[in-house]
Amino acid sequence: MNSHLLSIAIWVPIVGALFVLALGSERRDLVRWLSAVVAFVSFLVTIPLFMRFDSSMAGMQFVEHASWIPRFNIEYFLGIDGISMWFIVLNSFITVLVVLAGWDVIKEKQAQYMAAFLIMSGLMNGIFSALDGILFYVFFEASLIPMYLIIGVWGGPNRVYAAFKFFLYTLLGSLLMLVALIWLFIESGGSFNILEWHQLRIDMAPQILIFIAFLLSFAVKVPMWPVHTWLPDAHVEAPTGGSVVLAAIALKLGAYGFLRFSLPIVPDASHAMAPFIITLSLIAVIYIGFVALAQEDMKKLVAYSSISHMGFVTLGFFIFNPLGVEGALVQMVSHGFVSAAMFLCIGVMYDRVHSRQIADYGGVVNTMPTFAAFFLFFSMANAGLPATSGFVGEFMVVLGAVKYNFWVGAAAATTLILGAAYTLWMYKRVAFGEVANRHVAELEDINAREYLILAILAIAVLVMGVYPFPFTEVMHASVDNLLKHVAMSKL
Repeated sequence: MNSHLLSIAIWVPIVGALFVLALGSERRDLVRWLSAVVAFVSFLVTIPLFMRFDSSMAGMQFVEHASWIPRFNIEYFLGIDGISMWFIVLNSFITVLVVLAGWDVIKEKQAQYMAAFLIMSGLMNGIFSALDGILFYVFFEASLIPMYLIIGVWGGPNRVYAAFKFFLYTLLGSLLMLVALIWLFIESGGSFNILEWHQLRIDMAPQILIFIAFLLSFAVKVPMWPVHTWLPDAHVEAPTGGSVVLAAIALKLGAYGFLRFSLPIVPDASHAMAPFIITLSLIAVIYIGFVALAQEDMKKLVAYSSISHMGFVTLGFFIFNPLGVEGALVQMVSHGFVSAAMFLCIGVMYDRVHSRQIADYGGVVNTMPTFAAFFLFFSMANAGLPATSGFVGEFMVVLGAVKYNFWVGAAAATTLILGAAYTLWMYKRVAFGEVANRHVAELEDINAREYLILAILAIAVLVMGVYPFPFTEVMHASVDNLLKHVAMSKL
């Protein structure tokens, strides 16, 4: 299936961002409306990817192929399968909400703020559709720049420290990935084609080394325990929009890398290292859940919650059964909706009170009843309530883990208890009880713009929770094909 939909999805937001920058921050209304139009058009472009996607096909669709740097066989090679398709739609969808969320909140350098998110949206789409190793690496590294600026320019008091920590952690990890890509280029006879790398027969010793190189790169992005420490700092200091994109999209890049690189290219090493990855994942699920329970800052709590939920994703990938892998992919999409909503809810309160401390709230339901209802719904989804999207992926991974090993499944299931504990305890202290102070007493309920954003996310969370079939159906053939490839290659 040939089309240029993927290129349009990548370059429309990037080119649109240049026009937004050209307007300058003085024309606030024009900047906001143009940013919204560019983001919305970029999202509309991704809808045919879903509508025209053939879910019976395991291979790549919407393929685009052109020579880029012929001397080194580097190509502009794009395509998506059932594993990557939903992430492009999710990324473009979240970008629309982020632009709307910053409508009135961002007062300074608004054009640069909006442009940074649009550029990042295009780069993220490039990561999820790149099938050339160097093209993937270029998009992967370039996506650090707008996020670094978003944290460093529009963040909190310690924004420079958080931005540097984010940049250094992720950059140092991905340098090892570059070494692995060069080795695969040499081993394949001079090709950066990722699909050709999937067919390579590599001895066990180099497989282990390549796996470790990819692991160190992708684990930082997920982030997995113990290389997760940059994430709470980045979330706390980032503006609301930065936290939303970081949690909803950026964390998915590392997990996606495991499915596109680690499992298909070095399958034997993936099997050999699976117990180690499962152990790290369970530590993230359980230990980080207890860490979240101890937090007094709402953003930090939801940041640690994200680490715990992403532990479910890596667990699902490395138990090597369809329920686990599909459940992990569903969990990634669901986490995109739920974490975005949680950070937006915290942003709504922060914009009014200028505090993220749980102790500074109490009785919010009395002054903001509509907001409190949305916040409760998203809190329940974050805790994995049945009929919300948060339940579907976690339940599938737990089922897959029980098939793999009962005790692994039992340990993973503790997240349903821990998630309810830290999320609902936070909600109780923030929303319920008597009005705690004059700041809460003076709060005004959400306006039409905020209502629209939260309502759209609530519908997405509910639809995915009640009827997950469209999400799982798309990925089924690609996941089965991947697992067959990994099983056949097992030594």
